[in-house]
Amino acid sequence: MCKWKKISHVIYQCSYHIVWCPRYKFRILKGNIAKDVESTIRSLCEWKKIEILGLNVREDHIHVVINVPPKLSISEVMRLLKGKTAIKLFKSYHVLKKKPYWGNHFWSRGYCVTTIVMDEEKIRKYVKYQEDKEGREELHQQEFSPFYGPPKATCFSGGSFTNVR
Repeated sequence: MCKWKKISHVIYQCSYHIVWCPRYKFRILKGNIAKDVESTIRSLCEWKKIEILGLNVREDHIHVVINVPPKLSISEVMRLLKGKTAIKLFKSYHVLKKKPYWGNHFWSRGYCVTTIVMDEEKIRKYVKYQEDKEGREELHQQEFSPFYGPPKATCFSGGSFTNVR
């Protein structure tokens, strides 16, 4: 499994850990319902080219670790996952629709999302290295470029112009 993904002009690693639960945190995600939720999430992610790095359906919540293409926002992904799974569950399990507390909403309104980032220390070292490298390159340019250094003065002496630094 490659950490970095590539599409046309972008190389990316947009990984998220997301947790969400059914309405009122009911312990309903078990048996066939859990299997259907998992298979629906997997097929939706495949459709949208979202890589699933980890998926765990518990009785009262779901954990998923995904790598999302940069053209999709996390809110779009969650709207897709929660919306399509709820529609499928209500169509497949009519008994869920009959319970008065569900209404047309299977999932709770919110979710928890965190980004999964590269090692922070490695990033700091890389940025510092870039600053040092750019500083050395700028110093090198100043030594050999007519555009850097103190401005030149022009003097008139003995009938000709001379450049003085």
